[in-house]
Amino acid sequence: MADLSSLAGLRTAAPAQASPVHERKVDAQGRAYATGKRKNAVARVWVKPGSGKIVVNGRAVDVYFARPVLRMLINQPFQATRSENQFDVMCTVTGGGLSGQAGALRHGISRALTHFDPALRPALKSGGFLTRDPRVVERKKYGKHKARRSTQFSKR
Repeated sequence: MADLSSLAGLRTAAPAQASPVHERKVDAQGRAYATGKRKNAVARVWVKPGSGKIVVNGRAVDVYFARPVLRMLINQPFQATRSENQFDVMCTVTGGGLSGQAGALRHGISRALTHFDPALRPALKSGGFLTRDPRVVERKKYGKHKARRSTQFSKR
């Protein structure tokens, strides 16, 4: 190679950045599995076609989540995809409080639905159900009563 002009023929086309292909992920029993997280709560979720029954830690959803607001939060992914009463959900939830567990369950159901049917992903993505909520409790700092609460000021 005497000069750089001989390198012009060696240029190859760089592979185009293709958008990720989302494929169906279902086990032998026809269930889709996903993990949802919110605050300190973790939900392990299995979704399969059925009549709309939701079982949380071996109990019915209306027994485990007594507040209607939490049940409404859990059903949001089904309403966004217009698939109410089409899937049975079996899940185990650990950690955190009831509000965080309901948020983790919503996140897990949304991810499991995208594994079961990738065509549902745009509706769930636009609703914000696939994004893990990053807000967690702020840690306590030394010299403070709580994370930000200082000691009471005294002039004398």
